[in-house]
Amino acid sequence: MGYAQRIFGLSGKILPRLGDTRPQPRIPTAVVVQSALLLFWARLGSLNAFEEVKQARFCRRWLGREASSADTVGRVYAQLHTEGLRAALQHLYTRLKRNKGLPGIAGWDLAALDGHETHASYRRHCAGCLKRTICGESGEERIQFYHRNVTLMLVTEKLHLLLDVEPQRAGEDEVMTATRLLRRVLGAYPRAFQILLLDSLYAQAPFLNFLLAHRKHGVVVLKDERRNLYQDAQGLFSLTPPQRGRYRSRDCLWWDVTDLTSWPQVQAPLRVVRSQETYAVRRQDSGEVEALSSEWIWATTLTTSLVPTASVVRWGHARWDIENYGFNELVNGWYADHLYKHEPNAIEAFLLTVFLAYNFFHAFLTRNLKPQIQRGKTQTFWARLMAAELYRDPGVLTRGP
Repeated sequence: MGYAQRIFGLSGKILPRLGDTRPQPRIPTAVVVQSALLLFWARLGSLNAFEEVKQARFCRRWLGREASSADTVGRVYAQLHTEGLRAALQHLYTRLKRNKGLPGIAGWDLAALDGHETHASYRRHCAGCLKRTICGESGEERIQFYHRNVTLMLVTEKLHLLLDVEPQRAGEDEVMTATRLLRRVLGAYPRAFQILLLDSLYAQAPFLNFLLAHRKHGVVVLKDERRNLYQDAQGLFSLTPPQRGRYRSRDCLWWDVTDLTSWPQVQAPLRVVRSQETYAVRRQDSGEVEALSSEWIWATTLTTSLVPTASVVRWGHARWDIENYGFNELVNGWYADHLYKHEPNAIEAFLLTVFLAYNFFHAFLTRNLKPQIQRGKTQTFWARLMAAELYRDPGVLTRGP
């Protein structure tokens, strides 16, 4: 928390710019957002858990006053201006970029884009819920309500930065939501990334043309065997001898074919890279080492004169960073899938707040702690150490974060 204050001016430059729609608020918006940040940093998991610790001396010292109730935090978040939270994320990015804390990978700036479902229920729903019909085991059909968002994450050598999120609306697919998100991000972060890492869902000509129109490149997983591009690339693979390579501990065979015009709807020739990878896995139950193999195919607008085959393979695998370092960590470590307030604006605002808490935390680990101090200690260790500042207060009920 002191790091966020000292390096990024949390209390002086970020929190004062936040606001909400309350006409005459008695509790400043900044105090409510500070309470939510504390909730996420302490890994409390719910607003009711925050009620148990809000009387701690540490909590009062951090907020500068008595903490708000759980109901008040939820009510204010339903009225919070999300533009202020996005401006806070942009301020953090700008400061890290200025301090050279966001080095690219092999000289390129990368970002990963993907969708994620956060909440689902058969009973509770709000104006922002999407609906789908689920068929049960006995054949009965039930309406399920859920929320789905598209997230953009900046991928660097050491730091992963969550830049923005966009809720999916009724009647639109994930790609439409992603396009709306990118229009806003490209205005706020015009030079944050040059290459976008995508799964196979985004292998659509209008989306790739959108990237080309904004002078961005894409690396997208290619799976659809019915596509002419896929079939033509497979035919060329059989005529082209592979090159040997290595990705991490995997032995690889790479094929790389360029200048393919089999997808005329895309306004540029495409390049297709195939990687056959062999690696060993030790089974926990028997202790035996088993040899496994996998195959990956990516399409990209990057030419061979810009990047070598090894870089395309490395970046294609880096698409999973948004799953491993983003969604999985947010759900399992930050309780980002918890429904703090079932209201569309509140859900979006809480997600943006946990993005802010996540970015501060990882910037602190990456930029502030020396490698000698971090050696042998996991992220969970540092999270629990931060939470201990709150839980060691004798007036707080002892519980795990």
